[in-house]
Amino acid sequence: MKITKILVALSFLFAVATANAGTLTVTGSMEATYQSEPEKTTGNPLGMDRALKFAGSTELDNGITVSVFQDTGDSLTYGDSQIAFGNILGFATIYIGSDADPVDNIDDVTPSAYEEANGSGSGTYVDIGSLAGQMGIGTKISLPILGAVDFKYYPKVDGNKTADNASSADTSASVGSGSSISINTNLGDLPVIGSVLSGATLATGYSENDNSTVAKTDDAVQLTAALNYAYGPLSFGIQKKYNNLGTTSATVDPIWYKDTVVGIAYAVNDSLSLSYNRYTSQRHSVSATNAEQETDAINIGYTIGGMTIGFQDAQTDNAAYTLNSKDDTRTIGISVAF
Repeated sequence: MKITKILVALSFLFAVATANAGTLTVTGSMEATYQSEPEKTTGNPLGMDRALKFAGSTELDNGITVSVFQDTGDSLTYGDSQIAFGNILGFATIYIGSDADPVDNIDDVTPSAYEEANGSGSGTYVDIGSLAGQMGIGTKISLPILGAVDFKYYPKVDGNKTADNASSADTSASVGSGSSISINTNLGDLPVIGSVLSGATLATGYSENDNSTVAKTDDAVQLTAALNYAYGPLSFGIQKKYNNLGTTSATVDPIWYKDTVVGIAYAVNDSLSLSYNRYTSQRHSVSATNAEQETDAINIGYTIGGMTIGFQDAQTDNAAYTLNSKDDTRTIGISVAF
């Protein structure tokens, strides 16, 4: 099997050791939605999402843990996969695969009862986390004061997921490498001032990649910071994003975005929660209109065991950065995790 070959090759990096009997699990989720769009004429409002994830794990005699997973897309075709070696030197994890981009994992971490403000298709946004799905190698460590650090390096941002014992074809010679890092800090753990910051967390992220190795072109750069605070049933969060798409030509000006996301959520009880979410985006482009796009959304979430029933009413002004353009959606979703 391909996974076995990779594990054998990488084991020499951490000293050969015998593996104990492992476990294999299959998890998944399904969601059915009904969406109406008052500003548009649409077809069938019913939609469905489904996913499966196969995961295995074991532990070597030297204490290093090994875990693998393979997930699927809506049509049950192979999606992202990952091999991870944990407990290296007692504190680090090294992983290889096409999943878990650090910045994509924190693209919007403000509190919500159901979906992000633009999570049900209201508005046209260019979000951060563009390296998600690329093949790379990363490490996760936990540091004093800073907290959880996740860094990933992508040797070639060409979108290929090559099989073992091979490299991708050089069809994108002008595309370079990329890297991504995120830091999640529990502010309550900070020395001296931590006692007054209990309940607050700070998530920061930065990524860059070479759109083109041609001289005088700009790299794509993404930067974000999110501050969240929870007090009893009430939680509040604000997140700032900067997304510069870079260029592939020295004669073209880059397009960049500055976004602000706000979320306020209230847990009525263990099952029912409500939230208000806002997404505001400013685009800078010399060749297009740049009206400020803004989405306001009301979310309701109700959980019964492994099933969640959600509702979102989202209204977008200046959709697609076009003045006075509307893009409103109303979505009801029922999801089940197993």
